[in-house]
Amino acid sequence: MSDSDSFIREVSEEVRRERLSRLLGRYGWIAALVILVIVGGAGFNEWRKARIEAAAREAGDRLREAYLVEDPSARAAALADLAAESGRAAPLARFAQAGALVEAGEEAEAAALLETVSEDPALPPLYRDLALLQRVSILGDDLDRSERLATLETLSRPDGPYRLLALEQRALVRLEAGELDQARADLEAILTEPAVPETLAARTRQLLIAAGGELPGLGPAAAATEAADPADAAVPAEQGPLAGANG
Repeated sequence: MSDSDSFIREVSEEVRRERLSRLLGRYGWIAALVILVIVGGAGFNEWRKARIEAAAREAGDRLREAYLVEDPSARAAALADLAAESGRAAPLARFAQAGALVEAGEEAEAAALLETVSEDPALPPLYRDLALLQRVSILGDDLDRSERLATLETLSRPDGPYRLLALEQRALVRLEAGELDQARADLEAILTEPAVPETLAARTRQLLIAAGGELPGLGPAAAATEAADPADAAVPAEQGPLAGANG
């Protein structure tokens, strides 16, 4: 019985080896192909990452070179070339180009460029909204008041990334028009936000007091004391109650 069992096991193992050999001969190329695809895919992914990183470094170097150009018109031209050639760095180059155009006294050209950026469907909403806000700020009174308010209304939506800045701009527009109640409402909305930056809060407190309002949670006397705080006095003069209303 022992010899018989041993013989049967040997025959069974031989049969299994023969079956495995036939399977490998028939389907082994598939396993080799899978291994090749995995190894090749990993290598291609590393090559792609290295290429993207190299392109980002090159774009960053060119941005720095353009920023070092002293003449704003020449700087704008250099940034325009970079925006046309660099895919991922193009939005940053466009914003920098707009800033250089403003510095060169070409506000209309800067506003037109920002309008183009705001209408680019390929850009994330974060960039498009920023372009809208900067365009309103640059044009100021030169922009039709209804369009100005409509744009700021869109930017001040609850989920907008620039909601607080848009509310500040809208309050300035309303202060210019003597719409004190609406301006105070915008300013109070800024101060009720939990994450408002202190510099913006300081400007808002000054504007609110100048508009005859009261700081949330404080009476008129306490509000006046708060507005006279040294931290508020450090706010630049151009950010005062009515200055900067043009954006």
